[in-house]
Amino acid sequence: MPMTAWAIKEHSIEVSVTAVEPYARVRSRASSAIDSSPADDDHELQVGPPSWWHVLGAYVALTKPRIVELLLLTTVPVMFLASRGVPSLWLVLWTVVGGTLAAGSANALNCVVDRDIDEQMKRTRRRPLPRHQITPGSALVFGVVLGVVATLLLGLAVNWLSSLLALAANAFYVLGYTMVLKRRTSQNIVWGGAAGCFPALIGWTAVTGSLAWPPVVLFMVVFCWTPPHFWSLAIRYRDDYAAAAVPMLPVVVSSYEVGKRIVVYSWLTVAASLVLWPVASTGWVYPTAAAVLGAAFLVEAHALWQRSRRSEDPVGLKAMRLFHGSNAYLALLFLAVAIDPLLMS
Repeated sequence: MPMTAWAIKEHSIEVSVTAVEPYARVRSRASSAIDSSPADDDHELQVGPPSWWHVLGAYVALTKPRIVELLLLTTVPVMFLASRGVPSLWLVLWTVVGGTLAAGSANALNCVVDRDIDEQMKRTRRRPLPRHQITPGSALVFGVVLGVVATLLLGLAVNWLSSLLALAANAFYVLGYTMVLKRRTSQNIVWGGAAGCFPALIGWTAVTGSLAWPPVVLFMVVFCWTPPHFWSLAIRYRDDYAAAAVPMLPVVVSSYEVGKRIVVYSWLTVAASLVLWPVASTGWVYPTAAAVLGAAFLVEAHALWQRSRRSEDPVGLKAMRLFHGSNAYLALLFLAVAIDPLLMS
């Protein structure tokens, strides 16, 4: 993340027999817990038809606004870098609007495809489709319309290269990640998360009309960042994913193994972030920020790995510290991407 429309990022391997066994045990425990739980209070009794305000809120929720915000955060700063200063505000506006619609489209379609999973997971069962606030057919039409409008808007108001990149990201997120990878391999978020890397490319092409190495480097930063970010969340909700039969990595391997892979991808993230310095010829602000933020990110990743040596308990692992910390890391890193060219100009 997913991400997301351009969203929201493990070399593809098959789940081994030894990995499936703990997955089956976790799934059994989680299923029993859910079956024995009291009646679901998410489907509250409603008297009369819902108000237009509640309906509007349900459609907005389908777009997953928090994911959209994260995607735009990796779009706009790259436009500053591409412009070597402040880009055209109208260009930023149209790119943001088109990007918001494109991301919302992919997220809405993801909700349609994953509605059976969302009903089984405590973290997601309050979304509009599990709560039957919107029908799947209406959500499907909504997602498609948003995608069409986003494609035309980006093409006509920005440029067609940016529009095609956004469309490709959406297609990969919905068809590649949601419909193929997510339910079939524990490497789902590594390859599927590539959809969330496209905002860096789109922000650059919106300004320049062509691709170059700096946005490719930033693409790789987000690509390497996504597994540690999402696996830390998946550790916390491991039983949820097991109950829904989704083979996220924390479901099929031990917490120690997840922690080790988180550390590897965290190092790759920091290394990729430092490559931007020579490739984009940035000033001193960016590499300083990348080094300091990277050190903090690595400390937290290693701390999670060390905790995994002592416990398999998702709560005791305090994985959400890394999840929230990774959000702050990416936000501040891309803020430095935007600030650096302003100080150089």
